Amino acid sequence: MSELLNYVASCRLPTEWGVFTMHGFEEANGQEHVALTVGDCSDGSPVLTRIHSECLTGDALFSRKCDCGPQLEAAMRAVQAEGRGIIVYLRQEGRGIGLINKIRAYHLQDQGMDTVEANLALGLPVDARDFRLAQSIYEYLGIRSVKLLTNNPEKIQTLKDAGINVVERIPLHVGENLENKRYLQTKADKLGHLMSE
Repeated sequence: MSELLNYVASCRLPTEWGVFTMHGFEEANGQEHVALTVGDCSDGSPVLTRIHSECLTGDALFSRKCDCGPQLEAAMRAVQAEGRGIIVYLRQEGRGIGLINKIRAYHLQDQGMDTVEANLALGLPVDARDFRLAQSIYEYLGIRSVKLLTNNPEKIQTLKDAGINVVERIPLHVGENLENKRYLQTKADKLGHLMSE
């Protein structure tokens, strides 16, 4: 399929927000990723999409330290409402540092550091994710242009660099609370996320 990913299998995935088709992909190192699709995404017209990096704490454990869980839910709702779209779910926990390192970083954040300072104090990259994986998934599914649900300009540039036509950025401002206010401000101030329009 590509040098980054191999397609494995697809299945029907009924959810609280509607039925998706779930497609499984695997990297050569064994890391697994999925894409959730609704409708025909390969007809050439721009596809509503979200590239979502795994966040066990936010997606599955309902942590209020981030906005990840609410963003995933909002994206699933939006794709179903559109009747056509794709959510690329990349298994890149903690911006690519992994779950245990994320817990270590959270410990430092509990002591007063922000998310960027914590990663750097642990000798870790601020963001180690590889959004080219999403391009490989789009390529397999025949997607050439997208309407991207994101607040992160880096995702847009990465897709453009990979030959994906990003025709529109759709803001995804959900999940703000007292626990994650500093985290969201750090994303805006230090990571360039567009947290207000």
